[in-house]
Amino acid sequence: MPLVVKAVGKTDKGLVRAGNEDYLHLDENNHVYAVCDGMGGHQAGEVASMTASETILNAFTHFRKPLLDDPELGLGKTLPPNGELLVKSIRLANRAIFNAALLDPELSGMGTTIVSIAIEADIMSVAHVGDSRAYRLGEKELTPLTKDHSWVAEIQESQNLSAEEASSVVGKNVITRALGVRETVEVDCRVVNAVPGDVFILCSDGLCGFADDDEIFNVASKSRNNLKQMTTDLVQMANDRGGADNVTVLAIAIVEVDETPLPEIEVFTQAAESERTLKAEDGWLKKLAEYDAAVESESADKPEKGGNTMLLIGIFAIFIIVAVLIIWCQTD
Repeated sequence: MPLVVKAVGKTDKGLVRAGNEDYLHLDENNHVYAVCDGMGGHQAGEVASMTASETILNAFTHFRKPLLDDPELGLGKTLPPNGELLVKSIRLANRAIFNAALLDPELSGMGTTIVSIAIEADIMSVAHVGDSRAYRLGEKELTPLTKDHSWVAEIQESQNLSAEEASSVVGKNVITRALGVRETVEVDCRVVNAVPGDVFILCSDGLCGFADDDEIFNVASKSRNNLKQMTTDLVQMANDRGGADNVTVLAIAIVEVDETPLPEIEVFTQAAESERTLKAEDGWLKKLAEYDAAVESESADKPEKGGNTMLLIGIFAIFIIVAVLIIWCQTD
């Protein structure tokens, strides 16, 4: 039975921010979905989140097999192929953003969170860095699939506090992990089984930072069978709370799956890269850049669409004019 998935995403700049630094990654061909929440001045956050999305797309679309086969990028833990490639591409994205910030002073300090899923058969790999979240929408509750990489979350866990109590201790929340801010990155990942009827939600903290899980559940459950309405309503809820941040929501419904015996894998942290792996990643980033440059060059060399047609029309018009002049001269 083929894998059938429906996915709808919506992103909005909110009511306060001048621009939108979130990026929505919706790759239905490879069944890879992600929400990236960029940060940094001079639109650098937008560059970071877009770079993460483009790196993942290139990895899955053009370099899937060689990236999976490269022993230098080994993870040290067995994951489903799409899950392994997702983690590797997130690491590459971290490296790409970090290197770009080193080369351009205007991009210094940029970074992005990411929450992402890759689906194959009846298994879904979840990978994230930062405080953007993934949820499973159940019949009676919203189940978190990720844990925020933030001071509030760490204080809450270490001291057994509620979210409100932890917030009062820490004050303004600060994320403790993001793509692009360090040379290496630790990625949290897990594998969950998916069955027809499952609905999953990915969102930036423009939503979950202004509404608790129960509130998100109450709004989302009303439109369980209408993903477009669900994303619209969740974005609207964030804006109704003041719209202080960019907000992005992605809803994914599992329609059909091919059952496999592969087990679920509990959340674990994929350790940061070694020096050897970083060197290999730099080599892959060079290949990705060369591929993009070749595609751009090929596009530049192609005539504009419709150019040949216009040329033929022009020649035909000249032929008609010449014929009319000849007839006019003969008549005289």
